[in-house]
Amino acid sequence: MAANKRLLKKEIRRICGALAGECVIAKLTVPGINPEDFNHIIYKLADLQESAVRLVSVEFPQSPSSFESMKAYRDARHAYFKESFTKLKLEFNKRVEELVKEMNSALPEEQKKANKAAATKE
Repeated sequence: MAANKRLLKKEIRRICGALAGECVIAKLTVPGINPEDFNHIIYKLADLQESAVRLVSVEFPQSPSSFESMKAYRDARHAYFKESFTKLKLEFNKRVEELVKEMNSALPEEQKKANKAAATKE
């Protein structure tokens, strides 16, 4: 994941946008696909993006005056953000994997076979 909040938000939007784009392309080009399944996945991706971006904007709940020194404040703040972003990263990746599995399961069986054949040629 990215080094600061702005880049992290951009990365989240880029990942969710790319997955939604794949859903739209599949909806339009793959014969025998149920478009409603992919519409629901796109809605879930939008929800994931919104909730993940909101979680990036977390604030440290304490002020420097709550600590005996600025070093203690900085250490506690750093540990708080590290834990928050690690948790965000794990949850975001887990949800992305679930949605990709859902996208794959929504494909018709013929398309799955064609995808496997194309992957083994490479």
